[in-house]
Amino acid sequence: MENLQLAKRIRAFRKLKGYTQQELAERSGISLDILGAIERGNRRAEDQILNKIADVLGVTLTDLKVKK
Repeated sequence: MENLQLAKRIRAFRKLKGYTQQELAERSGISLDILGAIERGNRRAEDQILNKIADVLGVTLTDLKVKK
């Protein structure tokens, strides 16, 4: 469940910035396959990957992570 909520938040921030998955993957140095799996909620994102995504999107980890 937490993966799906995180996935939705990443996708929403990506779309707000106007990035495609390909653009976000390239800018963050993450493979498109991994980013796609994270956005679908099929893969748990490690903090290192989340840091890269947050940096590119201009948000904090707190913004990305789901509040319990």
